[in-house]
Amino acid sequence: MKHKKMTRMAWLTKFRVAGFYLSLGLVLLALAGLFSRGLNLGLDFTGGYLTEFSTSEAVSQQEMRRALSAYLPGDFALSSAEQGTYWTVRQADNVSSVQGADWLDKLAQELAAKPRAITLVPQDAIYMGSQVGEELIEQGGLALLTAAVVILLYLAIRFEWRLATGAVAALCHDVILVLGLFAWTGLSFDLTVLASILAIIGYSLNDSIIVGDKVRELMKRQSDASMETVINLAIQSTLVRTLITSGTTLATILSVWLLAGTSLNGFSVALFAGILVGTFSSVAISATVPQLLGLTADYYQKQQEAVCPLP
Repeated sequence: MKHKKMTRMAWLTKFRVAGFYLSLGLVLLALAGLFSRGLNLGLDFTGGYLTEFSTSEAVSQQEMRRALSAYLPGDFALSSAEQGTYWTVRQADNVSSVQGADWLDKLAQELAAKPRAITLVPQDAIYMGSQVGEELIEQGGLALLTAAVVILLYLAIRFEWRLATGAVAALCHDVILVLGLFAWTGLSFDLTVLASILAIIGYSLNDSIIVGDKVRELMKRQSDASMETVINLAIQSTLVRTLITSGTTLATILSVWLLAGTSLNGFSVALFAGILVGTFSSVAISATVPQLLGLTADYYQKQQEAVCPLP
């Protein structure tokens, strides 16, 4: 029994170390995508035209895109809902989009002339200025930076600075990987995705604090054990709870992804990826970084002796 426990501990240590270096590689890959490709910012950030219309009959995505390509001079993003009867077209804010401003009337005439005589009904047309997007990017970046600094200060006071560093490192890891995913895949980055990034910060922090609190508890109770043993025991005691929480959350997000329509695809993808990497980072990063920074299991015992030295 003892041999099995030692084998499990050794396996967990190898998993943590391998996961840590894998995370470093993924972060570098994500940063490479962000710097080389950048984010595909949505209209909320870049500005442009948003046009919504409905059709009397369902139309396939390929057929509608082919029809629109004949009238829209520039690039556009097309999404559908309600089984192909409600459509959303996004155009960038440029001269070519303005030149093709009467495309909706021409499209309606073409659809009406088809054998099926499809009726097109305009629903809404909105212009969003890019200045709003610049303000949102600045405020969102400041919010992320402020949150990371405040979290680091709070955890350093509440726990210990190396445990705090591990939690913030895991948080930054999760955010960077999700942003890298959007950079490499070219998925649209809009306000709903920004909201999911803020949610990922909270979820990642929650997991890291749970592991860190267990590490601190075991450090006080088993000051004679090695730091490696303390961290492995902390992960083992919280792993079941972490997997259950992550599993139920992922199931909920998957339902939103499959059933909520294309408007929430980016939000669902970001949250799904963020929870996956957040669960992984709570083991591979937030629990491993303090050990690499030199935290010892007898830290609290030494701290107590320094405050109340024995005669």
